[in-house]
Amino acid sequence: MAESLPGLDTLLSLVVLTDILLVVGSVALWRRGDRRRAGLMAVLAVVMAANVAIWSFPAGPGVGATAPAGK
Repeated sequence: MAESLPGLDTLLSLVVLTDILLVVGSVALWRRGDRRRAGLMAVLAVVMAANVAIWSFPAGPGVGATAPAGK
């Protein structure tokens, strides 16, 4: 496994926690009737989840967003 960038694990963990909170907030707003904000929050949650997926999975051995720049 390639060495990850310093702090990347912490950053991805915070993004996932934020993503969970966005989904919870989106459901709460949907129930209150604020459909527009709920929809925007849901779209943001999907975008953030896609970003985490992109940054988490390497493209190949030693290749990807988490690979060091010198390799």
